[in-house]
Amino acid sequence: MNKSHTPYLRPSVFWSIRQGFPAWLKLLLTIVALVVPLAIWSFLSYNELVNPQFLPTPVAVLQAGIEMFKSENLIVDIAASFGRVLAGFLLAAIVGIPLGIAMGTFYSMESLFGSIVGVVRYMPIAAFMPLIVLWAGLGEVSKVLIIFLGIVFYNAIMIADAVKFIPIEMFNAAYTLGANRFNLVFRVILPAVVPSIIDTLRVNVAGAWNFLVISELIAAQNGLGFKIIYSQRFLNTDKVLFCIVIIGIIGLLLDYSFKLFYKLALPWAEQ
Repeated sequence: MNKSHTPYLRPSVFWSIRQGFPAWLKLLLTIVALVVPLAIWSFLSYNELVNPQFLPTPVAVLQAGIEMFKSENLIVDIAASFGRVLAGFLLAAIVGIPLGIAMGTFYSMESLFGSIVGVVRYMPIAAFMPLIVLWAGLGEVSKVLIIFLGIVFYNAIMIADAVKFIPIEMFNAAYTLGANRFNLVFRVILPAVVPSIIDTLRVNVAGAWNFLVISELIAAQNGLGFKIIYSQRFLNTDKVLFCIVIIGIIGLLLDYSFKLFYKLALPWAEQ
C-alpha cells in the first residue's frame, strides 16, 4: 500500500515568506541595491562608454550640485517645490480622504462619485494644462491645482477600497451593541481604515512629486522642476541629474517619515 508523503519545506532565510528577517541582511541588501546602480553609472561614465554630455560622472554631478547651491540659490528652488507639493498634497488629502470613506461606506456615494472618479483618474493631467491656465492663471494656484488633481482621485479610490475590506462582522457587532450610522462611521470605519489612509498618503506623495515637474512648466521662475527643464535646454545634464537625485532623496526621507509615524502612532496595526 503506497503512502503519500507531504514534502518538507526547507527553512530559508533569504526566501522566507512574511517571517523574521535578519537586520544585517536587510541592511546588506539595501546597500547592494544602492551601490550596484552607482557602480554601473560610474563604469559607463568614467570609461566614456556614453557621451559625457549625456551621462556625466557622479563626481561631475556632485560638483554641479555644489555649484548650484553656491551660485544659483538651489535651496530656494527646493523650498519652492516643497511648498507646492505640500499644498497640493494636503488639499488632495483633505478632499480625497472623506470622499473615499463616503464612497466605500455608502452605495449612494459610490454611485454618485464612483463613475466620475473612475473616469477622470485615467485622464492625463497634462492635457488639462491649457484649461487650468485659463481657470487659475499662471500663478501658484495653477501649479498646486495640477498636483492636487494628479493624486486626489487615487486617494479616494484607494481609501474606498480599503473601507470595503473591513469585515462585515464588525458592522454587525456594532449594530448589535446599539450603534447608529454616525457611530459606525466614526467609531468603527474610521479607526479601522486609518492604517490604510496613512499607507495611501505615503504611496501617493510620490505621485505629487511626479506631477511637480509638469506643474512647473507653467511660467515657473523657480523650483526643482523648473531647474530640470531649464538645464535640459542647455544640455546641462549634470544639473538635471543632481536635481533628480535631490527629488529622490526628499522622497526617500518622506517615505521613511510616513513609516516611522505609522509605527509610532499605530503600533497595533504594525503587529
